[in-house]
This record gives sequence, C-alpha cells and structure tokens, in this order.
Amino acid sequence: MKWIIVLCISLLVIFSTCVINGPGRDVEFVTPEGNIQVSFSVASDMRKYSGSNPAYFREACETLAAGGPGEFMVSPGDIDPPNQVYDTIRTYIGDHYTWYPVVGNHEAASSIFMEWLRVFNRDGYTLPNIVNAGPSGCEETTYSFDYGDAHFLVLNEYYDGKSDCASDGDVQDALYNWLIADLETNTRPIVFVFGHEPAYPQPDQESGRLRHETDSLNAHPAHRDRFWNELVAYGVVAYICGHTHNYSVVNVDGLWQIDAGHARGTGDTGARSTFLMLYVTEEGGVFYYTYRLDFVTEEYFLADSGQLR
Repeated sequence: MKWIIVLCISLLVIFSTCVINGPGRDVEFVTPEGNIQVSFSVASDMRKYSGSNPAYFREACETLAAGGPGEFMVSPGDIDPPNQVYDTIRTYIGDHYTWYPVVGNHEAASSIFMEWLRVFNRDGYTLPNIVNAGPSGCEETTYSFDYGDAHFLVLNEYYDGKSDCASDGDVQDALYNWLIADLETNTRPIVFVFGHEPAYPQPDQESGRLRHETDSLNAHPAHRDRFWNELVAYGVVAYICGHTHNYSVVNVDGLWQIDAGHARGTGDTGARSTFLMLYVTEEGGVFYYTYRLDFVTEEYFLADSGQLR
C-alpha cells in the first residue's frame, strides 16, 4: 500500500492534469511540472475534412478549446482548402487563436490555395511575432517567428529558388541558404523547424502503416542530409512535419522528428486522428503530449508523451 501512495505522489510531482467536462466527453489535458512559458498545438493534414462535421477536424478543435489550446496552432501542410481550415479553427477554438500554416504538396499544386496563403501572410508580416520573411519568391510562405525563449521556422519545401510552388518536397539551395541565415542570427535557445515532408519517413507508432516511404525529403538524399546535419549543428530541438498521415516520434543524430499524422477525425481510419500540445517551460524544458481519437468512443485521449529537451 505504501508503494502505491509513493507512486501517486511521484506522478503528481511530474504532471499537472486539467480535466474539463465538456458536452458528452471528459477532456483530460496533461501539462508538465514547472512554469509554462510557451504552449502551442500542432495539427496537420486535415484537408477537406474541416468544416462543421463533428466527425472530422472540428472535434479536434473542440477538444483543444475545452482542454486549453495554448497560444497558437502550427499546421504542417495539406491544409486545403486553407480558408475552410482557418474558419473551422476560428469557429470552434476562437477568433483570438493564431494559426501558422505550412505549405504542403496539395496547396503547392493549387494556384487558388497558394494565393490565399500568400494574402493571409502578405509580405511575411501579417502574423504576430514574425522575425524574418522568406527568400525572394517565397516571402509569404516561408517565415520565422519568436515566442518567449523559442524560435520557430516555417519552411515551404516546394520552393525552387524562383517559385513557391514549383518543385516536389525538397530543401533546395535558396531555401537552405535562407534557413542557415535565419539560424545564424537567432538568439533564442530553443528552436523548432516545421516543414511538410518528413526527412525520415516512419510507420505510425500504433497501426504500423507506412506511407511516402521513398518520396519524402529522402527522395533527395544529399539535400536531406545537408539539411538535417545543419539542424543538428545549430541545436534545433525538433523538426515537425506531416504528409504521411502517420504519427511518429523518432530521434536521429540527436534531433527529434515529430510527424504529426493527420487531424481529419474519421476521414482516415488507417491511423488514429491526432493532434499534439507542446510546452516550453521557463526552466528550459520542452515537452510534448499527443492526443489521438478513439474510434469507438469518438473522443480524444492522451496516447503518448515525452520530453524533448
């Protein structure tokens, strides 16, 4: 009996839990011990499964709203139609909530969606806390921003040096050079990099499904390796992506890759719908908590968690 009490006390020291009763569900969000300086969500690849249908992306938004969505959301691509995704976020999380979109291959293939994204962040300075707009020809869809002690880089991996929608997923010279220049001038100790395609595609941690195994950033291995090595050299905490619809967390050479999977609810049952909450503490810790959809109860639950730094 004594060891059970000790275990319970230990768990309370490590985590703080917020349980909020919502309509028809109990939302349980776990936060790390310490003083939280920055908190944000990540949700990706919802695509056409946004809107008012509660079986799709809407439920992820409602769950975030009930549990505490942090200061903003980053979506690592395949967010088409972006206006509908943005409307869903504003309707079910709130008008105040900031959304940082990342270009995916489906947006890059549509002139209409790309123009919407360009206007959404015209000249790179419409969204809050922007530090640097992207290189010439990609000013609106590549950018970096700061929150607290954290620096965030958003990369449009479909930029070829001239057009922001001209290539398959790659980190070509112009984008790479901008990335290095941004990292060189950054003064924040914690750095996150976002792009659509994984550098090292992984199977879903639960279902084992594997997609885009050979046609992600690894389709250009020299560019992928150059990109990854520089992120490691500059001490980037995590590269956060989407594309595969499969959730995974893997450490390669000291750098974390988080594939956020998909947030389309029951729109893809090959892997559970997923969103993440990330927290940066004043003590310098970085923690992630992954929530996935239970297809039986149709509610999200804490499926994975860990410390990145």
